[in-house]
Amino acid sequence: MIVFPAIDLKGGQVVRLAEGDMDRATVYGDDPAHQARLFAEAGSQYLHVVDLDGAFAGEARNAQAVESILKAFPGHVQLGGGIRNRVAVDGWFDLGVSRVVIGTAALKDPQFVKDMAKAYPGGIVVAVDARDGMVATAGWADVSDVSIVDMARRFEDAGVASLLFTDVGRDGLLKGCNIEATVNLARATRLPVIASGGVKGIDDIAMLKVHEADGIEGVITGRALYDGRLDLAAAIQIAER
Repeated sequence: MIVFPAIDLKGGQVVRLAEGDMDRATVYGDDPAHQARLFAEAGSQYLHVVDLDGAFAGEARNAQAVESILKAFPGHVQLGGGIRNRVAVDGWFDLGVSRVVIGTAALKDPQFVKDMAKAYPGGIVVAVDARDGMVATAGWADVSDVSIVDMARRFEDAGVASLLFTDVGRDGLLKGCNIEATVNLARATRLPVIASGGVKGIDDIAMLKVHEADGIEGVITGRALYDGRLDLAAAIQIAER
């Protein structure tokens, strides 16, 4: 199982939001590249980066910060936020991103995701963000009438790498990861699932590890790391054993 430390970018700064609300942002630093190096020094080979401004704008807004992270981090960078066309996908892969996360466009233009998955085998992750079991889009500002399971099943045979499931109601609140919903989604689809939203400590990592065989590929954690509630090296050790 993979632990993905998260770097969320807003105005070039490292932040964490509460429930995806841009007005409820806590700033943790103004040097994203330095934060990426710290995660690497703790033993991380994977990084999850989100251009929050881009998620709302529908196009890159923190490109300079992302590029600095790519230069500083020696491992694999998974990037999401406002990536909604072929030009954006091609551009990020050309710069060295390992995987691209597509959310809003996956709901509105499924064929685009399938085309990208064919062009970049193993390189496309579909974000399934949910409020009360329904898919949320546009930086989580809008809630659709599509269930998370229906959304996931659209891409089972498309060649996408995995699903990134976020319980928006828990994100950034340290309430604990929604283990039950994450595992249920993993069992309902043939695609690997990455858990996200609400991780509060080492117990969440251990619980998800128990369900690795159900299809849990990894877990994204942010605020728990920044607040010192979760030791990254210890989390990686549990996830890899």
